[in-house]
Amino acid sequence: MAEDTPTGERSEAPSAKRRKDFREKGQVSQSKEVQTAILFTFMLVVWYFYASMFWRSLSELSSFIWSRSGVFSLTPDNLMSISIFIIGKGALIMTPFFLTVLIAGFLSTFIQVGWLITGKPMIPKLEKLDPIKGAGRMISKRSFMEIIKSVIKVLLIGWLAYTTIAKDFPKALLLSDLPVIQTLLLPAQIAGLLLMKICGLMIFIGLLDYGFVRYEMEEKMKMTKQEQKEEMKESEGDPYLKSKIRSIQQSMARKRMMAEVPEADVIITNPTHIAVALQYKRGEMNAPMVIAKGKGLIAEKIKEIGKEHNIPTIENPPVARLLHSSTEVGQMIPEELFKTVAEILAHIYSIKGMRR
Repeated sequence: MAEDTPTGERSEAPSAKRRKDFREKGQVSQSKEVQTAILFTFMLVVWYFYASMFWRSLSELSSFIWSRSGVFSLTPDNLMSISIFIIGKGALIMTPFFLTVLIAGFLSTFIQVGWLITGKPMIPKLEKLDPIKGAGRMISKRSFMEIIKSVIKVLLIGWLAYTTIAKDFPKALLLSDLPVIQTLLLPAQIAGLLLMKICGLMIFIGLLDYGFVRYEMEEKMKMTKQEQKEEMKESEGDPYLKSKIRSIQQSMARKRMMAEVPEADVIITNPTHIAVALQYKRGEMNAPMVIAKGKGLIAEKIKEIGKEHNIPTIENPPVARLLHSSTEVGQMIPEELFKTVAEILAHIYSIKGMRR
């Protein structure tokens, strides 16, 4: 369940950043029951294909030991040699099962969590050494649920084992009169059937537990409204600071723009509250370019700089409004104004007696 905190109830869905933070800390949805279910499933598959070879190898080893028992001298050296031999052969016979455990362990984690490498869960935390908090964790609701779940699981597996073995128990009493191969065959069949039943049970338990673990983690990751606001402030930045930065950037952009005004060929005005400075370099530009524009005080400043540098000012409200609304600084004028602006520039050049 979601926890109550001093800042309020955890009622908001976790953000992508919060999910990422939890993941980096190693706090992910991972069910031990899923690991157990996958391990049993893999064991069942390996048992199905390897059982005959396993029992054959085991019977050959047993036959070899019993055939040598009559001529075996019980000395320290002989005892050491035969022990090493038995351990080596036994390890070789059990190798497929060892490999299955390793592969199943890796895949069960990868399926649930994906590719995740983090050392944060291994970092020691001093609060975990607190005996009072440690005792609290031991008697917590989750610990109680884990105990109940383990007891139920053991009881169910015990019941499956009892019902499976009890059915064939009378047959087991007759095994002493049968050859070694037949003596090992019945336990193998019983073990395979029991493993199949346990596998089905563990898959069912694993699915239920994984759903519960996912739900529990989602509840744990939920955020309070205050946490959501603080995270948004961290990710987007403080609004006041952002406003100051934006103001500084705009001021710097205006200074750069004003520095370009002396290079203009003409300033087109509204005439009172809009000014747009145009520049055209024949042979270098395909069309005239807006190098400065503004309203109000900025427009007055553009006209003032233009007057200081003897830049012609033309009053044409429709053109000034259209240029200001449709063109950014550094862009060429729109195609529909080519003819009008060309006439304005031609008029200015003729007045100055310029030829470009």
